[in-house]
Amino acid sequence: MNSATVRSLLVRGMLAGLAAGLLALLVAYLLGEPQVDSAIAFEDAHAHEHEAEVVSRAVQSTAGLATGVLVYGVALGGIAALAYCFALGRAGRFGPRSTALLLSGAAFGAVYLVPFLKYPANPPSVGDPDSIGTRTALYFLMIALSVLLAVAAVLLGKRLAPRLGAWYATVTALAAFTAAVGLAYAFLPGVNELPADFPALLLWKFRLSALGVQLTLWTVFGLLFGELAERAVGVRAAVAPRGADGGAVPSAQ
Repeated sequence: MNSATVRSLLVRGMLAGLAAGLLALLVAYLLGEPQVDSAIAFEDAHAHEHEAEVVSRAVQSTAGLATGVLVYGVALGGIAALAYCFALGRAGRFGPRSTALLLSGAAFGAVYLVPFLKYPANPPSVGDPDSIGTRTALYFLMIALSVLLAVAAVLLGKRLAPRLGAWYATVTALAAFTAAVGLAYAFLPGVNELPADFPALLLWKFRLSALGVQLTLWTVFGLLFGELAERAVGVRAAVAPRGADGGAVPSAQ
């Protein structure tokens, strides 16, 4: 894949990430912010002293939320586009759209869902401020382990495919990934700093909304970027030089 195509896919990936971020922002504002407000109200009702806000809640829930989600979406789109350039043609006989959806789904699972199941998102008032460094380190460690194990599972599947066939190799690789993640869950320490009287329904709604934001982001990105990548790669194939027999000259991948 030449540099012009990579550059085109990178720009399209960032644009797709921005569009996905806009929809994720809508989900976060409509579903997540009410739960954050309720959690803050719970915290204020149980706090012995109130600290002055450095940034007002109105700014946090509007400009702050928009900035965080949109920047995250653009960055995600750029990184995913570069990964897509490497994966296209190497992930089996999948077209540009299918590869984009496959990559988006795998990234959602490895980067977010697997770490989320071990260390789920918590609303304000949940967690000891003194342990935030430890909790953050554990969460990023889980992300790193999940991504590395996912890459190892893909390599295992490709190595087993000639002997077992694509279906059984994929099942074996998924089983190995699941077992390895289970071991990571068992050996990594858990974090449970939930106040005894914190409303269980509020916690459930907050975590469900956090999951919904990420699911929206990755799904929309996969669909939109798949369409944009299909057009970019299709144009590239259409203008590929022809060989002496009239067939397209394959380009280096």
